[in-house]
Amino acid sequence: MKQKIIDLIASNVEGLNAEEISALIEIPPKPELGDFAFPCFRLAKTMRKAPQMIAADIKEAIGDVDFLQEISVQGAYLNFFIKKDIFVKSMVEAASSENFGGSTIGAGKTICIDYSSPNVAKNFHVGHLRTTIIGNSLYKIYSKLGYDVKRINHLGDWGTQFGKLIVAYKAWGNEEAVKKDGVGELMKLYVKFHDEAKNNPALDDEARAWFVKMEQGDEEALKIWQWFKDISLIEYKRTYDLLGMDFDYYLGESFYRDKTDDVVNRLTSANLLTESEGAKIVDLEAYDMAPCLILKNDGSSIYATRDLAAIFYRKETYNFVKCLYVTGQEQKLHFAQVFKVVELLGNDWAKDQLVHIPYGLVSLEGAKLSTRSGNIIYAEDILLEAISKIKEIIEEKNPELPDKDETAKKIGVGAVLFNDLYNQRIKDVSFKWEKLLNFDGETGPYVQYTYARCSSILRKLENYDENAPIDYSLITDADSIDLLKEISRFPQVVIDASEKYEPSQVARFAVAVAQSFNKFYNANRINIEDEALKNARVSLVKLTRKTIKDAMLLLGIECPEQM
Repeated sequence: MKQKIIDLIASNVEGLNAEEISALIEIPPKPELGDFAFPCFRLAKTMRKAPQMIAADIKEAIGDVDFLQEISVQGAYLNFFIKKDIFVKSMVEAASSENFGGSTIGAGKTICIDYSSPNVAKNFHVGHLRTTIIGNSLYKIYSKLGYDVKRINHLGDWGTQFGKLIVAYKAWGNEEAVKKDGVGELMKLYVKFHDEAKNNPALDDEARAWFVKMEQGDEEALKIWQWFKDISLIEYKRTYDLLGMDFDYYLGESFYRDKTDDVVNRLTSANLLTESEGAKIVDLEAYDMAPCLILKNDGSSIYATRDLAAIFYRKETYNFVKCLYVTGQEQKLHFAQVFKVVELLGNDWAKDQLVHIPYGLVSLEGAKLSTRSGNIIYAEDILLEAISKIKEIIEEKNPELPDKDETAKKIGVGAVLFNDLYNQRIKDVSFKWEKLLNFDGETGPYVQYTYARCSSILRKLENYDENAPIDYSLITDADSIDLLKEISRFPQVVIDASEKYEPSQVARFAVAVAQSFNKFYNANRINIEDEALKNARVSLVKLTRKTIKDAMLLLGIECPEQM
């Protein structure tokens, strides 16, 4: 219907193409204002008329149209009222298609997403959940639009911190303790190093020396480092399995250590490297930024060098149209510096193809999380706690539910994911159990429960012929129309989410559909004797169920059939 209206306007208005018209068309806030509205403000300058006069002229030019009940002029807006039975039929048929909400706009194009990226030998804590959850949802959103998406886990597996850990392990650690407690023991050693270094600054020098050994290929240093990395990956993958997520590539900073010389050579050839206190930097003062450090005064590389190497590797390997970095907003300056250096090397594509996607802080009941202080909460523990709490609710409310463990996992994990994705990513997120696990309100369990309700309705149908024709005129009541209008937004919601890097658009859409369906359900009995009316209403139940499932999958959330 929207496309038909776009075509109508395009054939009767000069100076705007279909794409521009599509961007201007709105869905009015109230049904009495029509199904679609076209504002005429933009045309006032070129047509040299008042917007309301332009709207009246366009209405007259269009005339009567078979699928429109009415066209009205409301101030500067041209409002279109679609014949209800035609709207219902077109929406049910369109939204029933397998890839409704998706498109092929990304066909033949590659997007790289750099996310999760925990620091090896450190806990995968609640703070890491944000980048992982947001990045995974963006991967699904872009895939829905036809892009070839490369999921890259850029592990923090290189740098001076490993020198610190080697020093700590040699001074206070032992092999058996590390084998027994894994990353937990490595974290204890890391925290102890910082405690000891406060009173013994020589430890920092020793740590830097060990990292230089790593960079120079020292066999002992690399053997210990690889052991720490292997231990860490086992824990991380356990958490990813719990989340139902995976990656195409686990290419950490260490992968690029033999590619940093190329970065230095490029910068040297472009006369961009200067020396500062023995270190090599790119001066960015002209761009109101601190210098970008490339080589430390001991000659070792830094994460900025490895990020530059990664960008060139990804561009040459995948030829991306965008490379997205999902990290905390505290890294805003770092990525601004790195992207500017890429641009200064003569790569204009850096301006719009390299994108930092920041997000806010995360806390548990208001307590901030810190790695070095030891005040850390494992992501795995949060997920398992959510599953456990949901299991308790199931045992109390529905003890006979089949597959209780699997259902509790879907609801518990889904609740954590939805709690993160419902709000704009730049906002801080707090894990509050009473809100997180609420089955009412704007939560994951509420949306999942609506899906399960749809499934229950369909299971209990009597004398239902799914092949019977649908009389669309029977579902033109206000609640049915409102539900279809919500569902009709799905394709635009997915596009908006991709353009704004905002999965929250999809999460809020899922809630809106669930709320609209429950209003429809409370006003309309489904399993009734009137077969024609039952068939028509069932079509809306099916459509809602499918739309909620598809939207939640874009958030990385599965919906259980029963709750």
